Amino acid sequence: MNFTRWSARLPGTQRRAAARDDRSSVPPARAEYAQPEAGPRPPGGDTRGGTSHDPRDDSRGEARPDGPTPEDLSARDILGQLPALVALVYGPDHRIAYVNDAYTAAFGPRPAGATAAEAMPELHELSLLPLMDQVLRSGTPRTVKSRKVRGGNSYTVTCTPVHRDSDDEGAGEGGKGGLKKQSRNNKGSGRDRGSEGGVLVYAADVTDHAEAAERLRASERRHRETAVTLQRSLLPQELEQPDDLRIAATYQPGGTDAAVGGDWYDVITLGAGRTALVIGDVMGRGVRAAAVMGQLRTAVRAYARLDLPPHEVLQLLDGLAAEIDASQIATCAYAVHDPNEGRLVYSSAGHLPILVCDEDGTVHRAEDPTGPPLGTGGWIHTSGTIPLPPGSTAVLYTDGLVERRSEDIDEGVAALERALSGAKGSPQVVCDRLIRSLGVTAEHDDDVAVLVVQHPARTGADAELFHNASLDLLGGIEAAPRARAFATGVLTSWRFPVDLCDLGVLAAGELVANSLKHGTPPMRLGLRRTDRRLIIEVTDGDDHLPRRRRADPADEAGRGISIVATIASSWGSRRTPGGGKAVWCEFALPR
Repeated sequence: MNFTRWSARLPGTQRRAAARDDRSSVPPARAEYAQPEAGPRPPGGDTRGGTSHDPRDDSRGEARPDGPTPEDLSARDILGQLPALVALVYGPDHRIAYVNDAYTAAFGPRPAGATAAEAMPELHELSLLPLMDQVLRSGTPRTVKSRKVRGGNSYTVTCTPVHRDSDDEGAGEGGKGGLKKQSRNNKGSGRDRGSEGGVLVYAADVTDHAEAAERLRASERRHRETAVTLQRSLLPQELEQPDDLRIAATYQPGGTDAAVGGDWYDVITLGAGRTALVIGDVMGRGVRAAAVMGQLRTAVRAYARLDLPPHEVLQLLDGLAAEIDASQIATCAYAVHDPNEGRLVYSSAGHLPILVCDEDGTVHRAEDPTGPPLGTGGWIHTSGTIPLPPGSTAVLYTDGLVERRSEDIDEGVAALERALSGAKGSPQVVCDRLIRSLGVTAEHDDDVAVLVVQHPARTGADAELFHNASLDLLGGIEAAPRARAFATGVLTSWRFPVDLCDLGVLAAGELVANSLKHGTPPMRLGLRRTDRRLIIEVTDGDDHLPRRRRADPADEAGRGISIVATIASSWGSRRTPGGGKAVWCEFALPR
């Protein structure tokens, strides 16, 4: 077929027919290629009496370059030498008009006149056939990036609409019809575009770039997986479940990059039925923030074992944070739940307020933070309290849950309060509902940590597994036999086995005797049972904590705490807010 009738006009140039050579079968148009007869020129000008004109000058008086210009080259010459793949199709069924050498080398020869759907399966692999239909109908170019064919190569493809000149229009420009780029201002009717138009497919091989991009994405995925694995390994692998509370937690890394944050949470059983709850956030992102978070979490667990008040724990943590990295600032909230008090005693270092939802849906917000973020130094932290009665739910969280770029953080906390007031179910269900209600997805741009604590309201047979009994120790040494008699009656009424009753009475007698000898009034003996353990606790007005020591054979005292530590599952002591101390021990109940 005559390719000059199906050629793409180069943008920004005037259409001129290719110069005829000896091998061309198409004669040049006379109007465009007629040359004046050879002969001498008048010395003063041209044969028409005008001024002298250099044939190298164009019509605007500019010098014509000595080399070839776009007007001197045909579209076949240009497209055939391109390293990119070029195909020209025409008509509504996209019949093949031309493919260049690069296209033939990549996919093999293509028969002229065949439809693209039958003879060009690579266009189907690239999902280009619907796009070509759209380009042909709309007359608007379209580009798709980095499409892969079955052989593994990737191409970026541009489909450009072209239309065939009518015979009259072609004659007006030298008698040569052809395909030219579709003008947006002269797209023509849909029928003309479908019957006379075509599509120029230009595909650049971007395999190397696509493979490099995929390697980069794979490397970023590996780095992110490593960072997230590090982050999760520093968090509790399994939450401790206290007797009196039901707890669940959720951590979700933010974004899709490798820069995880420093959010963390923890649950620490302190003994005697008390539980410490921790939530924190190291500012910044990346492995460094995660490493600082791991050190702070480990330190919190160590300080919690000292059974200190919340504000003293944060005071110690503040000094450690400055030593770890003065440039890393962290927030933290530390709260302690005592089942005998029905409240949370908390201290906050610049962290968001704890929320507590009552059984009727009323939400209470803890007071403002009781101190600045960790690592700032120079501040004396204090403790506050918030009720946690049976049937209530407390939520501790990091700023990723409530902070948004488009709104104030107080609005996010208010939205969390609304979501919490309507969230019912188990702690894990409440966690999931809060995450969904606040619009946190896998693409969220910040890490999120949520800790949900429920104090269940027990009734019926379940309530029979939880009991408390206490006795004020008045008088002198006669208080010891009264304490043993009281413990015997209570443990028998709780239907404990005889051997457990005997061990409980022995432990209670030793703790009371130790308090009578080393403590000061007021003194009190407390017994508590849960579904899993028996707790015996003695309080007095002296703040000197006992310690276990090895007594010499001749010593008449110093064996009480050793006896308790030997027969009990665990024991410990702590200072009480009123200036005294509490000494306790626990016995695990048989299953």
